[in-house]
Amino acid sequence: MTSLALPGLLNTLWLGLQGFVYYYPLFMSCLWMMGAALFYWRFERRDPPFDAPVPLPGTPGVSVLIPCYNEAAHAEETIGHALALDYPEFEVIAINDGSRDHTGAILDALAARHPRLRVLHLAQNQGKAMGLQAGALLAKHEILIGIDGDALLDPHCAHWMVRHFVEDPDVAAVTGNPRIRNRSTLLGRVQVGEFSSIVGMIKRAQRTFGRLFTVSGVITAFRKSAVHQVGYWSPDMLTEDIDITWKLQRDGWDVRFEPRALVWILMPETLRGLWKQRLRWATGGAQVLGRNLGVIAHPSQNHLWPLLVEMVLSLVWSYALLSMLAIWLLGLILPAGTVPLIGSPLIPQWSGVLLGTTCLLQFGFSRWLDGHYDTGLGRNYYWMIWYPAVFWLINTAATAVGFPRALLRSEGKRARWVSPDRGAHLRKRRSKGVQS
Repeated sequence: MTSLALPGLLNTLWLGLQGFVYYYPLFMSCLWMMGAALFYWRFERRDPPFDAPVPLPGTPGVSVLIPCYNEAAHAEETIGHALALDYPEFEVIAINDGSRDHTGAILDALAARHPRLRVLHLAQNQGKAMGLQAGALLAKHEILIGIDGDALLDPHCAHWMVRHFVEDPDVAAVTGNPRIRNRSTLLGRVQVGEFSSIVGMIKRAQRTFGRLFTVSGVITAFRKSAVHQVGYWSPDMLTEDIDITWKLQRDGWDVRFEPRALVWILMPETLRGLWKQRLRWATGGAQVLGRNLGVIAHPSQNHLWPLLVEMVLSLVWSYALLSMLAIWLLGLILPAGTVPLIGSPLIPQWSGVLLGTTCLLQFGFSRWLDGHYDTGLGRNYYWMIWYPAVFWLINTAATAVGFPRALLRSEGKRARWVSPDRGAHLRKRRSKGVQS
């Protein structure tokens, strides 16, 4: 990185911007690895393998909630795995949220064959938050496990999450460990590494240092009384999982991460699908930030201040990176000296090499951590070098667009379903004649 000589304060500010853009990710990466290592030492190293859990002192009943919208291609597979839980007392409640395909008929046919399965039909699309609330009100058990309509539960998943509720009455939610099952494209392979080295590692680190930013919407167990106490899921939030996490923690409940609670999911494998997903995540995150800025005025909630600071710094970092990119492009177009001359943020100079090396180190460590639960992670090691170059741009652009979208979004506007892109896996299923 080089810059033309700028007068005094301007030069200092410019160098500060460069330093923040390049070193903030390095600092956070080191912090995440340290936190994940402590989590492993405290909570993982002495426990038995995920597929051989020890008996619980008590086994309260479990209700598995599966909100479905246009899930005809996956409903039978998802319901089948949910019904195959290795747990003594459970029920499965499928909520057909106004699907426009054959989801409802498939669910009814399955319910006729499986007494553990109950189906709830909503006349119109109400959104995932309302689907979960409807299922929670119908559930007969205190522990609720919410999953997506394409998620495949591991047979021992319920056991690993329930143990937290049995051990501690202050636990309101336990989020599981999603694993990517469509790995046929570059985007799919990079996301395998992302969920290990970014998502799983961050959850471990956040749990070590205090509180979780969010549970995973695709696999989380809740204590029904706690969810009822905070008013259930918010129907106007695009990311109901982030919102319910903050509502529970602000109310004094404990939220935990259980890496042995596995679920296998599909992720977008097209740039268009990935952009839509990340834009929704970014907009929903900005909604949660705006709704929870008030915690800074409440010393009794100082346990959430580090998460709030991280949210703000990540937002600032995204705009700073885009600003550097814009200035670099202008420097190529405008006459020399008009704007500072900098090296491209996208070309691997020494700082890029350092970031890439740190990314691979982080993925290597997370591959070792999650290698206890998932096989074949090493085959995706090479592709993770592309994560900073490709996914940073997508996530940064989504953050820059999502923040003003959240500000302009009408208060109370219902967040409803859209059918997600599930990549090559879904297209293959459709080519075989599966209805959707």
